[in-house]
Amino acid sequence: MKRNAVILQREKTALLIIDVQEKILPVMLNRENLVSNIEKLINGFKVLNIPIFFTEQYPKGLGPTTPELVKLLEGSGSISKMSFSCFGAGELFTTLKEKKLSQVVVCGIESHVCVQQTVLDLLVNDFQVNLAADAVSSRKTIDYEIALQRMNEHGAEVTTTESILFELLNVCGTDEFRTISKLVK
Repeated sequence: MKRNAVILQREKTALLIIDVQEKILPVMLNRENLVSNIEKLINGFKVLNIPIFFTEQYPKGLGPTTPELVKLLEGSGSISKMSFSCFGAGELFTTLKEKKLSQVVVCGIESHVCVQQTVLDLLVNDFQVNLAADAVSSRKTIDYEIALQRMNEHGAEVTTTESILFELLNVCGTDEFRTISKLVK
C-alpha cells in the first residue's frame, strides 16, 4: 500500500510567507486570525526544523515585515522583491530546487495579487503548493474567495494551518506532537 503523494513530507517541504508588512497589514480582512495562523505555522515549522522563507514587497514603500512575525523569524533574512510574484524574488525558486524542496506551504498577503501569482508560478515550475487558506488574506472578501478558487482550480492544495501541521507531524505521541498540539489550541 502507498500514501498519497500530496501528503506533506518534512524533508521535501518549506514554508513561504509572502509580504506580511506593516503598512498593508492593517487593512487586511481578519488581520488577527491571519497573523495568529502565520505565527502557528512559523512556530510549528521551527519545532519540525523545516526551512522558512519570507518576502517583502517594495519594503521602502510598504515597510518591513510586521514585528509580530519578525521576532519569530530570527535567523531568516527577508527576500526583497519588486515583482508581485515571488518568482522575481532573487534566487528563491532556484534555492528551493537546489535544496530539493518540492512541497511549498504558502501564506501571506494579498491573496489575489502576490500570493496568487506566486502560487501559479510555483505550480508551473513543478512545485506542489499547499495554501493555508486561514493564513492568507485580502482587503476584500470577493478577492480572497476568487483567488482561493482560482489557485485550487490550477492545482494548489487549499487547506488550513492545523491540517498542514498535523500532516507534517504524521504521528502522535511525540514531543513534537505535544508542542504543536498546544500551538493550535
